[in-house]
Parts: sequence; C-alpha cells; structure tokens
Amino acid sequence: MANTPKAMYLNCVQTLSLLLIISMSEGRLLDVAITQGKRTLTCDSVFCAQEGDNCITIMQSFNLSADFFFKINPNISSDKIFVGQWVCFHGSLS
Repeated sequence: MANTPKAMYLNCVQTLSLLLIISMSEGRLLDVAITQGKRTLTCDSVFCAQEGDNCITIMQSFNLSADFFFKINPNISSDKIFVGQWVCFHGSLS
C-alpha cells in the first residue's frame, strides 16, 4: 500500500477500530467484575435437590444455560450440591 494520505487515513481508522473493539470487550469483562457484587438477585422459583441431582441434571431439567444457572445461584461454585439444598431455577439480576 502506498504512503498516500488516503492510505494513512485508512490505517488510522482500522487501528482505532481495533482498539475500540478491544476496549469494549475488556470493558464488559471489567463491568461484570465491578458490578457483580452490586447487583440484586431475585429468585422467583426454587428446586429442592434430591438424591442423584447435580448442577448438570438440574440445568437440563429446567433448560438453563450454565452461565445463567451460576449467576442466579452464586452460592454454588462447583458441581457439588447436597440433598435438600435449595437451588434457584427461575430468577433475575438487577
């Protein structure tokens, strides 16, 4: 590509676009980390874990994504749940 003003302008636009995309993606990650503790969880429906239940079977039973399941169940950090544990399957974060 020649070193013309038009080529330099296009290179600057491409570089700024790339930096903007990176900044936006990093900002989303940072926003999640910052606001995660400030959000209010509202659980509308719960399920009592039974013998043989685990996070995967509960997510499948209620058609939940893993991301959503763990967001509405911040007390669950792994696949280990116990019989009688209340698990939220319908809720929201605000």
